[in-house]
Amino acid sequence: MIQPSPTHLVLIPSYNPGPRVFETVRAALNRWSPVWVVVDGSTDGSGSQLAEMAATEPGLRILILPKNQGKGAAVLHGIREGMRAGFTHALTMDSDGQHPAESIPAFMQASLAAPEIMVLGRPIFDSSAPNLRVRGRKISNWWANLETLWAGIGDSLYGFRVYPLAQLEQVMRHQRWMRRFDFDVEAVVRLCWRGVRPANLPAPVRYFRPEEGGVSHFNYWRDNLLLTWMHFRLFLGFLVRLPSLLARRLRDARTRDDRGA
Repeated sequence: MIQPSPTHLVLIPSYNPGPRVFETVRAALNRWSPVWVVVDGSTDGSGSQLAEMAATEPGLRILILPKNQGKGAAVLHGIREGMRAGFTHALTMDSDGQHPAESIPAFMQASLAAPEIMVLGRPIFDSSAPNLRVRGRKISNWWANLETLWAGIGDSLYGFRVYPLAQLEQVMRHQRWMRRFDFDVEAVVRLCWRGVRPANLPAPVRYFRPEEGGVSHFNYWRDNLLLTWMHFRLFLGFLVRLPSLLARRLRDARTRDDRGA
């Protein structure tokens, strides 16, 4: 039996995920405890089925939002509940089986070894990955690295990652955005602006076809428009912060030089 962590939890936002959510949750529970699922206004009956699962699984907690608010809003609800329960970090992962539950222990150990950092997944794609999605994320990654002066974001869109909760909650508290598909990118950029250092670990990702139970809520035009608006806002914020980011970069360089002397 897995001993529950007093500081780190697995947080899974979920909206009409299809049948793979139960495999995802079970796989996470086989590698970590506790696991929390935020049901984001799902209408497919998965919330009640997950609640039934939680009734017999002490490591599982289900939080249900009455209406769909978006991935970022679901994560924010989960981290606030987690902070109230005394947790300091959360590993976020999708509910549809794309993210590798087997990588949870390695990501958690990296966070436990350096609690001040955020641990970001660097996706390893297989043949199931749509070329359009693989190529398109390179654009977002380039902008995210520019907006942080190349602070070390390996991938800005991959949602399999460990966040320090207090830092993320403070970022989101003062933003009206970051509530939907824009959450993953904006979270890492704004955390970098606050001085939270990213560390990158490789993690496989798999895209399931509909006949395999795969469910995608990605809308090419809507979500790319949202990302474009997000990067416009972030670039303006980057320009405002550029002097302080450059000053931090110089301080870090001096610190490395002093250590090497």
